[in-house]
Order: sequence, then C-alpha cells, then structure tokens
Amino acid sequence: MKTFSEKVLEKALMIPSGKVTTYGRIARAAGGGAMSAQSVTNILWRAEQNGVKNIPYHRIVYADGKIWINDKHRKARLALYKKEGIELDKRDRIKNFNKILFEYK
Repeated sequence: MKTFSEKVLEKALMIPSGKVTTYGRIARAAGGGAMSAQSVTNILWRAEQNGVKNIPYHRIVYADGKIWINDKHRKARLALYKKEGIELDKRDRIKNFNKILFEYK
C-alpha cells in the first residue's frame, strides 16, 4: 500500500500541461484530511531532494488561484506559464482559474 507521501507525489505528477490544481485538491486526492494540504510542499520538496526532478510546482496553486512565486524563481516560472498558455493577472493569480482547474476523479 502506498504512503500518503507517495500518493501526493503521484497526484502532483498527474497535473497535465496547461492546467493547475491546488494544494488542497492534491491532499484530498491522496487521501488526506483538512490540514494535510499544508504538508504537500514539504513532501514534494523531499521527493525532489531524493531525485524526482519533474515535479510541476508551477501547476500547483493556492485555493484562490494565486501562484507561489519569488524573485529567484519568477523568470523561470513565468516562462513555464507562457509556454503552457496559462495567463496571470497583475496580482499573480491565474486569470481563467476555474476554466483550467484540474480536478481529480
């Protein structure tokens, strides 16, 4: 049986190009409870440290469509969004959030 961490990684890797999902949706799809969304970033960071290099961090956003971005990653992230046709507003939120939101089945 897979651990919660393994399921989180699996769910993150499922997000298709041009779509986004939220930390909470990943956590719920992996079988976590209400507070488990807070652990998603740490789980994915540990997976990356252990050799998983294809984690689509740019496709994981906050529940209101806001992206996580900082000065160090801004240029690369903006290039990924542009490549995938994901548009942002001036407040770093996904413009058509509900339209490109990936839901797990």
